[in-house]
Amino acid sequence: MEIGFIITIFLIGFIGSYISGMLGIGGSIIKYPMLLYIPPLFGVAAFSAHEVSGISAIQVFFATIGGVWAYRKGGYLNKTLITYMGASILIGSFIGGYGSKLMSEGGINLTYGVLALIAAMMMFIPKKGIDDIPLDQVKFNKWLAAILALIVGGGAGIVGAAGAFLLVPIMLVVLKIPTRMTIASSLAITFISSIGATIGKVTTGQVDYAPAAIMVIASLIASPLGAMAGKKLNTKILQVILALLIFGTAIKIWLDII
Repeated sequence: MEIGFIITIFLIGFIGSYISGMLGIGGSIIKYPMLLYIPPLFGVAAFSAHEVSGISAIQVFFATIGGVWAYRKGGYLNKTLITYMGASILIGSFIGGYGSKLMSEGGINLTYGVLALIAAMMMFIPKKGIDDIPLDQVKFNKWLAAILALIVGGGAGIVGAAGAFLLVPIMLVVLKIPTRMTIASSLAITFISSIGATIGKVTTGQVDYAPAAIMVIASLIASPLGAMAGKKLNTKILQVILALLIFGTAIKIWLDII
């Protein structure tokens, strides 16, 4: 591996994982397009959509461990929410991750574009009063949460994501979970989801292990740093950053598809 390749992949992993920890997402919403477009731009590598989704799946697994560890104290992790959504998304992500082997590169990119577009639209729906609810009084529809997580897991598994970029707006808009609890709990659910996606990608030979290892190292350093920053930022600012991030990614993917 050349030094330019190592530095490029490390920086993609670091930036993506920092944002991942800060916003409660696995980071594939950011790292998928970065891995697809940045290495060829600098002439260090050119990954296929299958390879990018495989590398993303491995990286998300480790990025979310760091984020959850940083949020383990403070009452932000909702165990009931994590149990219901985690179990469903694990099943969905394994099916999606395994089944993606049968899809074309265009199909994987199209799936990613649809998911990003839905997530972007949901992030711009007004979310009034959710952060006024005390963390110990949060209530939600458990079975609706489980069904939505199963659907998200299937789509996310295809693109090697863990689905947090869709889970976060669903938890904020549909389930009415407070922002910081959403961020912390979605990291835990994303970690569970990434297990299914990773197994699906590894067993079907869609992982390039050298860049995946570089991304993992970057993730373990950057994700806890991002989570610490996320605890200090205003929740409205966090929501706006995530909304703009998802919206920008959706536009880029759709421009390429069209």
